[in-house]
Amino acid sequence: MQPATPRARALARPATSPIEVFRHLAAAGLVLVLSAIAAVAQSTIVTHAYSNFGAAKYPADFAHLDYVNPDAPKGGEIAISAFGTFDSFNQYARDGVTAALNTIGGESLLVGTADDAYASYCFLCTTMEYPEDLGWVIFNLRDDVTFADGTPMTAEDVEFSFNLFQTQGIAEYRAIVEGFIEGIEIIDPHKIKFTFTEQAPLRERIGFAGGTPVFSKAWFEATGTRLDEASDAPFMATGPYVLDSYETNAWIKYRYNPDYWGADHPMNIGRNNFETIRVEYFADPTAQFEGFKAGEYTFRIENFSKNWATAYNFPGVDNGWVVKEEVPDRTVGTAQSFVFNLDRETWQDKRVRDALGMMFNFEWSNKSLFFGLYTRVDSFWPGSELAASGTPAEGEIALLKPLVDDGLLDASILTDPAVVPPVNDEDENRPTRKNYRAAAALLDEAGWEVGDDGIRRKDGQTLDAVFLSYDPNFDRILNPIIENMKALGVNAILDRVDTAQYIERRRAGDFDIVSHSFSMGFEPGIGLEQWFASKTADDSSRNLMRLRNEAVDRLIPRIVEAKTLDQLETAVHAFDRVLRSIGFTIPQWYKDKHTVAYYDMFEHPENMPPYDLGYLDFWWYNADKHQALKDAGALR
Repeated sequence: MQPATPRARALARPATSPIEVFRHLAAAGLVLVLSAIAAVAQSTIVTHAYSNFGAAKYPADFAHLDYVNPDAPKGGEIAISAFGTFDSFNQYARDGVTAALNTIGGESLLVGTADDAYASYCFLCTTMEYPEDLGWVIFNLRDDVTFADGTPMTAEDVEFSFNLFQTQGIAEYRAIVEGFIEGIEIIDPHKIKFTFTEQAPLRERIGFAGGTPVFSKAWFEATGTRLDEASDAPFMATGPYVLDSYETNAWIKYRYNPDYWGADHPMNIGRNNFETIRVEYFADPTAQFEGFKAGEYTFRIENFSKNWATAYNFPGVDNGWVVKEEVPDRTVGTAQSFVFNLDRETWQDKRVRDALGMMFNFEWSNKSLFFGLYTRVDSFWPGSELAASGTPAEGEIALLKPLVDDGLLDASILTDPAVVPPVNDEDENRPTRKNYRAAAALLDEAGWEVGDDGIRRKDGQTLDAVFLSYDPNFDRILNPIIENMKALGVNAILDRVDTAQYIERRRAGDFDIVSHSFSMGFEPGIGLEQWFASKTADDSSRNLMRLRNEAVDRLIPRIVEAKTLDQLETAVHAFDRVLRSIGFTIPQWYKDKHTVAYYDMFEHPENMPPYDLGYLDFWWYNADKHQALKDAGALR
């Protein structure tokens, strides 16, 4: 409950006489007058962009983004691939398996850029207005924005879309953001005001109000579509691409809208260059790669290190038809990891989790399986300045010590270096003797004793560890880990299922250990609750490990409340340190570059931006090169 305001406290005091009543009413009136004067005195900021940390990079009158080719030709097709199946075009619902690129037509009032980590720019709006205390924000909408069906976008659509996510969005999202908005007011058809409650996080208010996709209210009402149900078509939105055609589980084609309202917007110059974007679906990764070699699709992001190191020796590469390229990636690394299901009693013992974590020999895997392409994940913000390192600094200690004093953290977190994964020998798969002995000792201490058959048991139950997977390419990675766990006495098993079962079992928490990708940003905030807060543990697509930890819950607000970049970094360092000390993951790997292969008819700017590969965004098609490939027989 929020503390009472001075006015509420004044009116709540008992009055014993008419004179005292008058005095109280006069005092209350004075408070109201002073509040009104303060509101007038508080200046209103009118701007095209908003940033919590420093000035936005681009001025209001910028001609185009620095990293695009403003003269990029338009036209042609880029074809990519997907693995598995799909039966819905709505990624916001828990139902169904969503189609690739299903949100390609979506746009919001505010957008970011690939070279500015902190700023949000007006896009569907011309300007925004807000007071210094960020108590509200007004968006002045563009009057030329239309949906894909040609109907105009108005403030009514913005209000409808925002409320749609508040009422039909997934439960984990609504549990976090409910109560942030005091009210929405449509001032006129192209002017809308969001008023925030006191508990709405300051740093996230503008982005929260302006970052929601805008859909057509009329279309939703006419079709009866719901945000929380599967959909056989993408939502009616304002973006540059619309669904052209598809065959379920086979292919999807999106087409550039020739009547797209934003073609000449400075934010779009040199972007949205392809006439069509096609997605080809494949039943398994082997067929998927063979399809690329045969030219069934033309652009591939290579996520399999073995392929990157050994498989690009086919004629298309040898003839120069296919380009193999590495592009630097300076975003926060994805903390890909195996996660334990903490709702299962076995994994609630940190000693057991730590023991199993020692059985993954990353060093051998990187050398023998990954061809040295990866770096070990050692943080939830790997490769960035937000990752904790060494012993905690003074500011971190100030945040951590109250949690230690309250018995929520061990005192060692104040003096020990941040937890990093154990190091093993790269020349053989098995863990080092030191790590093996340490792991065995932890399991012994936890009461898991080795039986005559070599399997550990406790209270008559075997120590089972089932890895849930759907991708056969992961078998070669999982099997050596399972082999090491078996040598430790763990009954480790690989349970590989189809895509639909995999998605449903992850959602339902029907697993022991599963792979998960923690995608953090440069400015973490209230969204951390979806990943790590106790209140999302029962039903979350992000808190898959079912983490419930009071120290974590108490640190998240310190990140949310950070006002400066230094405060934010300090709070995230402390938070990262605590997450790693809990040990609910077996960290995997990441790389700081994009590994891509494509038929030599696509081009990109020489000066690539740091935070996005942008292959569907600001790359373009060269018609002459395409014709040359066709003449050479590389493509049909």
